[in-house]
Amino acid sequence: MSAYTLSVSPDFSPEHLSGWFIFNTWLQRQLETSLHLELYDDFDSQRRDIQLDKIDLIYANPFDAAMLVREKGFKAVVRPSNTSDETIIAVPKASLFKSIDDLTEGTIIATTHDPDVHMMGMIMIEPADLDSSNVVIVPAHSYVIVAKRLLNGQADIGFFLKEAFLDLSDLIRSQMRVLVESQIGVIHHTLLAGPGIQHLIPTISERLLAMQNEPKGRAVLDSMQISGWIRMNQEDTEFMIDLIDTLID
Repeated sequence: MSAYTLSVSPDFSPEHLSGWFIFNTWLQRQLETSLHLELYDDFDSQRRDIQLDKIDLIYANPFDAAMLVREKGFKAVVRPSNTSDETIIAVPKASLFKSIDDLTEGTIIATTHDPDVHMMGMIMIEPADLDSSNVVIVPAHSYVIVAKRLLNGQADIGFFLKEAFLDLSDLIRSQMRVLVESQIGVIHHTLLAGPGIQHLIPTISERLLAMQNEPKGRAVLDSMQISGWIRMNQEDTEFMIDLIDTLID
């Protein structure tokens, strides 16, 4: 039998890369089956493989989770217990912008292709009467590049996944200032299982929920900077997807 494929949303910090390889090895042993970790540099290439049914298990951002569940038949298994997906809008430390209300038409925004963070960032600037029609979007390949755009004077504000912002070095963060932070609290990255591996959901769920209770599992979690997992049921999943749909509308 060919290996199942595990993938991770491209918005995770490169510092977590080794942790996901360790997790993949640990999970293979728990499931007693082959599991290949496939990582992508960008969302477009990952989504192409999703459409081609090349991914069986994925740690997905909330925006992509909605597509995976509704269009590709994936089912949510677990989510991290210690974090939710929040968006930070940051500015260079010397910026004259002190609040969202200070932003003006023509504001230059550095943002990645991370769909949920970009969506939240655009919602958060609406109080300044700004939208895609009156701002300048400067795309960036990663959150490190977003930070560089700000510090090099190529952008006025930057959209960050909070976790990615906190993963930046102290030196880089010390040169920026948080303008505003979302506080939704109910949107999360989620581990989703595709149709081809759903027969293993009970085993995957059991093993992951027990990780924090045994030394080897805790060590793997520490390498991923995750404290543990919480089960995601259908109701939880639908609530999150409905909330994302509401935000988009």
